[in-house]
Amino acid sequence: MSETIQTLLQESRTFLPSDEFIAQANANDPQIYQDAAADPEGFWEGWAKELDWFEPWHTVCEFKPPYAKWFLGGKLNAAYNCVDRHALGARKDKTAIIWEGEPGDSRHISYGELKDEVARLANALKALGVSKGDRVSVYLPMVPELAITMLACARIGAAHSVVFGGFSAESLHERTNDAQCKVIVTADGGWRRGGIVPLKKTVDDTMSLGCPTVGKVLVLKRVGDPGGTTNGVVTPKYNQGDWVEGRDIWWHDLVPQQPADCPCEPMDSEDLLFVLYTSGSTGKPKGITHTTGGYLTGTYATSKLVFDLKEDDIHFCTADCGWVTGHSYIVYGPMANGATVLMYEGAPDTPDKDRFWRIIEKHKATILYTAPTAIRAFMKWGKEYPDRCDMSSLRLLGSVGEPINPEAWIWYSETIGHSRCPVVDTWWQTETGAIMITPLPGITATKPGSATQPFPGISVSVYNEQGEGKAVTGPGSTGQPSGGFLVLTKPWPSMTRGIFNDPDRYQKTYWSRFDNAYFAGDGVKLDEEGYLWLLGRVDDIMLVAGHNISTMEVESALVDHHAVAEAAVIGKTHDIKGQAIAAFVILRGGHENHEGLVDELKKHVSHKIGALARPDDIFISAELPKTRSGKIMRRLLRDVAEGRALGDTTTLADPNVVNALKDKYEAAEG
Repeated sequence: MSETIQTLLQESRTFLPSDEFIAQANANDPQIYQDAAADPEGFWEGWAKELDWFEPWHTVCEFKPPYAKWFLGGKLNAAYNCVDRHALGARKDKTAIIWEGEPGDSRHISYGELKDEVARLANALKALGVSKGDRVSVYLPMVPELAITMLACARIGAAHSVVFGGFSAESLHERTNDAQCKVIVTADGGWRRGGIVPLKKTVDDTMSLGCPTVGKVLVLKRVGDPGGTTNGVVTPKYNQGDWVEGRDIWWHDLVPQQPADCPCEPMDSEDLLFVLYTSGSTGKPKGITHTTGGYLTGTYATSKLVFDLKEDDIHFCTADCGWVTGHSYIVYGPMANGATVLMYEGAPDTPDKDRFWRIIEKHKATILYTAPTAIRAFMKWGKEYPDRCDMSSLRLLGSVGEPINPEAWIWYSETIGHSRCPVVDTWWQTETGAIMITPLPGITATKPGSATQPFPGISVSVYNEQGEGKAVTGPGSTGQPSGGFLVLTKPWPSMTRGIFNDPDRYQKTYWSRFDNAYFAGDGVKLDEEGYLWLLGRVDDIMLVAGHNISTMEVESALVDHHAVAEAAVIGKTHDIKGQAIAAFVILRGGHENHEGLVDELKKHVSHKIGALARPDDIFISAELPKTRSGKIMRRLLRDVAEGRALGDTTTLADPNVVNALKDKYEAAEG
């Protein structure tokens, strides 16, 4: 660890935005918090008025827990707000999407061109029998056509259900059938680490499992036949699947011939915009629903204030549109603002570990929004990779997906932002639709590892087991520190309207723990200055000898050690303490496991947190089991630590990792 990082961590420093940044920021007056708290409906109504509506609303909000409705009676269209209103005005020739494929091919699409492409696909979907109220399954790589498909569905009033391109046939089958999709939009394949992800073959396997509502499969030719080239890169062999006449249609045979004129369907504010599936504790994915007016208002407002979006910004969010971050902060939020978004198809280490930094240098990205798991990987690879590239165009950094440990926050700020870019560490969920807890970069003094305060207009409280709570009132509040459960106590526009076709599960999952309050499922600490520190899922809170210890806290302590690149911590059953702490650790490059290292790491955790947090077991590993989105599967690590048969491994990027880990752990224990 650098001396600078160690000093900053020891001092628990706060980071103030520069005077220059404050002066130009979209939000630079703390009064915004007080105004929004005094009249949250008026606050959100002000943002809704910045969108284009076909008909005005008559009621701002109607809340009957657990259901809320926003902007009742209003009619609008998401595609019109994200495309047409820019294409028909001064932004017609402005670049909407900069896209780079993994082989290095690229495209620039203006808002005017985007309007035509979205309209052609919308007409093509109509020709395939899709109409208002239908659902369309989208299983594409990160190419512009993914955003175009989402917007084309919105244009004609069909709801999209995007499924991440790394999911299996079984996962796609379950989601497609649950949403009763009429059409699947896919590609022959997508590039990933020099290989091809065989998307069409997966769709064929999905259809063979039985998808009674699916009549047509629209197929984009992304990679072409093996032996061909893309930007000089030869397409390797891959399984292209089987062509089913009458069912399968090539994109290039249908879409380009369609007229570039397709009226936007006026949608009620509460009409369904999309369904997005997220993991459920029971194993069955939850179809999270979002509607048009409230969701667009929330993503529009948060994009403008959290990322301080300006007319000349180039917004690089590294998420896939198969996840909610891609929905909200690649497509709907930035594009409702008329921003230029940067999309990348492939892996961050192909052809080398500097790929993200080369993309930023080449396209002059000004905003970077990525995940802590990626940042920790960048740390492990070393600063020589970002140091190769000119990233002086960057002016703001963001973090999303999980709590970020302070060392990673500071490394991100120093190495990528050169200590001049504000860092916005954001907390939100698929279910919330938009960012809920975040700094405002022109106002908030940030603390590494803290998501700071609720976004204006968001009501957050910290509850104990009995549902007694402490409201979070915003920056500058003082009082006794407290910890507990994160709850949202008032409705907000972008909140989910429920689980698709399963209202009972929605009530039970989010609204049954506390009266008339949305329980996010996360633990949180509130410090004496009113800053929130997310502790991860409550099932990641360990109860050790009667004391709550966050896996995140122990992981941060381990990663604080100079030899540790990444750590995953779980609680395993213990006869005396209830739970004991077990840690799985990846070492940094240049460090090897040696006699005494495990004891050294245990002592380091005791020193950082206290003897109570000292792990009983630490296991050194080359890799950790992760999902395709990069999240560590702690459930499987519990299975390993407790000697149980492994649970479902279908969502893992590489199931062999956990199998090898289990064998090594059993050998060490045996």
